[in-house]
Amino acid sequence: MHKVLIVDDDVDLTAMLSRYLRHEGFDAHAVHSGETGVAEALTRQYSIVVMDIMMPGLPGTEALRRIRANSRIPVLMLTARGDNVDRIVGLDMGADDYVPKPCTPGELVARIRAILRRVEGRDLPSSPGPKVLQAGGLVLWPGTRRASWQGQDLELTGTEFGLLEVLARHAGQLVSKQEISQQAFGKPLAPYDRRIDVHISSIRQKLGLRSDGQSWIQSVRGRGYQLLED
Repeated sequence: MHKVLIVDDDVDLTAMLSRYLRHEGFDAHAVHSGETGVAEALTRQYSIVVMDIMMPGLPGTEALRRIRANSRIPVLMLTARGDNVDRIVGLDMGADDYVPKPCTPGELVARIRAILRRVEGRDLPSSPGPKVLQAGGLVLWPGTRRASWQGQDLELTGTEFGLLEVLARHAGQLVSKQEISQQAFGKPLAPYDRRIDVHISSIRQKLGLRSDGQSWIQSVRGRGYQLLED
């Protein structure tokens, strides 16, 4: 059974979400401050964290930063509806996805399950794939979601791993954003959805620059992305 940590200062909301998650087969535990949320998230008892961005004391963005400094546990952020700044900041800091508030419990559960499928690799094609995927200096182990870059361990969030895996499987080829969204997220890309761009920006920072000063992941405006092999 997957254990879900809910971090939100809204006691009534967390109680309702906890009941719904338990009804859907999850083991849910709620805390009501960012500080406690960070401490709980780092105990390694949970499969995923659902965390509000706007909390008194330690806000969700800072709590996310502290979690990401020590763990790759999937984090789903709850953001104010229509506040694109919060969403972009959260994704840029390593969140795996976001849900605008107020949200329906059904939508939240669907997002949680989608993230867990990506993290566990259950959304890969049913035909057996390679145990090791290599593209130039990048090596990915899809089964364990481990990555290395130029001989060094590469720390990636679950979503970043999924995106990079799609690009690595098509290394040297241009992959459209729609294809990336379908293969990495299992759904079409919504209009004005920038989550792929934000996650790619984070991956670029982790890979660094080529000797010619260019990024290892090239973009073609309005079309998609391409992972260079050398």
